Amino acid sequence: MFDLSAADLLDAFTRELQLCKLTPGEHVVVLAEPASRGDYVAAAFGAAKACGAHVIAATVPGGSPAPMPSTRTGAGPGLSSVLADRAAQDLLKSADLVVDLTQEGFIHAPVQQEILRSGTRIIFVCDAPDVLIRNLPKESDKADVLKGVDLLRSASTMLVRSAAGTELDVQLGGAKPEFQCGFADDPGRWDHWPSTMVLCWPEISNGRIVLAPGDILLPFKEYVHDPVALTVVDGHIEDVSGGAEAHMLATFFEDADDRWARSLSHMGWGLMRTADWFATAMYGKGDLMGMDARAFAGNFLWSTGPHPVLGRESYAHLDIAMRGCTVSVDGTDVVVAGRLPA
Repeated sequence: MFDLSAADLLDAFTRELQLCKLTPGEHVVVLAEPASRGDYVAAAFGAAKACGAHVIAATVPGGSPAPMPSTRTGAGPGLSSVLADRAAQDLLKSADLVVDLTQEGFIHAPVQQEILRSGTRIIFVCDAPDVLIRNLPKESDKADVLKGVDLLRSASTMLVRSAAGTELDVQLGGAKPEFQCGFADDPGRWDHWPSTMVLCWPEISNGRIVLAPGDILLPFKEYVHDPVALTVVDGHIEDVSGGAEAHMLATFFEDADDRWARSLSHMGWGLMRTADWFATAMYGKGDLMGMDARAFAGNFLWSTGPHPVLGRESYAHLDIAMRGCTVSVDGTDVVVAGRLPA
């Protein structure tokens, strides 16, 4: 963590919008809520102007219907004020680029897909300033993640192993490979600054996931202290055993009162080489989305809850980031013992 000036933020946002291929004459909406950072709004507004775009800063009422607290979790459907306001949705659809500075975004909201289908690009920004700048993407990051997407698209099986005891077999048929590269440069594209990852949405996985000390539970933003073993049958967590974190997860699944809480959703691996695994320990929980953990180069990231490919809507969304795994796609190692192959 270090002090940053307004000029630093303006420069970073300008470089980000240039990666989003913002061109003179395009229309930008900077979307905020009252809890959004004012310096981000100013930096995004100034960056859009510096790129020669038309820009509107729109602040909408905060609040999400999701049951989890709004501490940058990514678990909710988005702002109620936009979900229920056709005029706000029309404004976003009319933009070429939306810079989403809200705390939750619209990651799991059907309305986001509707906005994207209009051709609007959306870049979601929700992390601390130095995290954004340290992890400012490079244009080449997109080519890197697309290699992983191409590999997944032609593959049938992903195997995940670890010295801690993870043995997970994943069937990739219909798993819809996707990626995040940290910028939104194509029409109808949503992305997240910062992020560099490959992911997919499998239906069937079987085996055992063992969380080792030091793995990270999101959105709790807590490190695992004692090993946790999860038995997975046909993409569903049948059993959770271990210490305090196992009890917390089991309680979360039970208290969620959500039929999909124990079902796996997306999974994949990170390629963000600038990420810091210890960022989660160095900031307040309300200061971070936690993308250092989610996109850390060589991690294995898996989640529970919502699954758009299968039409599952759920707020019981956990992201769990693991180190030390070996991930193989049809026999090709994409991660070896927690590190990207040279």
